[in-house]
Amino acid sequence: MNRVAVLLLICAVFISVWPHQTGASEKLAVFVSIVPQKYFVERIGGDFVNISVMVKPGANPATYEPKPQQIIRISRTKIYFAIGVPFEQVWLKNIAAVNPAMRVIHTDAGIDKLSIGDHSHLEKDEEHHTQQIQPQENKQRHHETLDPHIWLSPPLVRQQAIAIFEALVRSDPVNRVIYEQRYKDFTKELAEIHKALASIFDGKDSLEFIVFHPSWGYFAHTYGLKQVAIEVEGKAPKSAQLAKLIQHCREHHIKVVFVQPQFSAKSAELVAREIGGQVIVADPLAENWSENLRMVAKKFQAVLK
Repeated sequence: MNRVAVLLLICAVFISVWPHQTGASEKLAVFVSIVPQKYFVERIGGDFVNISVMVKPGANPATYEPKPQQIIRISRTKIYFAIGVPFEQVWLKNIAAVNPAMRVIHTDAGIDKLSIGDHSHLEKDEEHHTQQIQPQENKQRHHETLDPHIWLSPPLVRQQAIAIFEALVRSDPVNRVIYEQRYKDFTKELAEIHKALASIFDGKDSLEFIVFHPSWGYFAHTYGLKQVAIEVEGKAPKSAQLAKLIQHCREHHIKVVFVQPQFSAKSAELVAREIGGQVIVADPLAENWSENLRMVAKKFQAVLK
């Protein structure tokens, strides 16, 4: 029996004797996979929802394993908002089985994913110095790994907001009018932040920024930038690949490497040291999504010259 099955079996025993909660749980109980989703659901659901986050702050969505207490809470949950992060591929079907009445909403449904690709190590020619992104329909031909970071592009968040709104209304139709107004307010907020970010990067088309983990591909794609990643698909670069990246940074006068707190920064620090630059944190999983996106945009703006 694998560890997934063992954990679920243990939790099933606890669930059978776990007392029903009252108070906050009387609200519409929902789960989200990652912290930024909490921001989206709160914007639409307000005080009518009680939100639990599966991947806690500081944890890695690629390798996360649910805790027993979370599986127990799943048994009382009405909606699970999935977004397509890697841990869902291993766990989502199993945790959904704990509560067959729980509705699983794939908020990434209908979104054309981009391919992370295998070009971020700068292995071949100048064209491969930047992360190549292809529409989802090319997946079968190229066997590409699709980028899950769809929450870092405001236009794509708007598509996710539609799924969230419709799911909340279906589960709690009594409060439809309130959800609808909050949804409209949120779409206005998304339009405003998109306009602000587009203004920040106006005239900076095709400028490159270096990241350790390729989290910012949709952000770059939305605002005409180019993301160059040190690590791709969880693989650390080889010495020859690092050497090419360092040379590329020197040739293009790149002095900043962006990292996120969920990953080791050792390779990024090595690159920064070799180019006489610095490492700056840009967290794609911050809870205050709107404020964080604006802050990261200013960090990118400061180095894109």
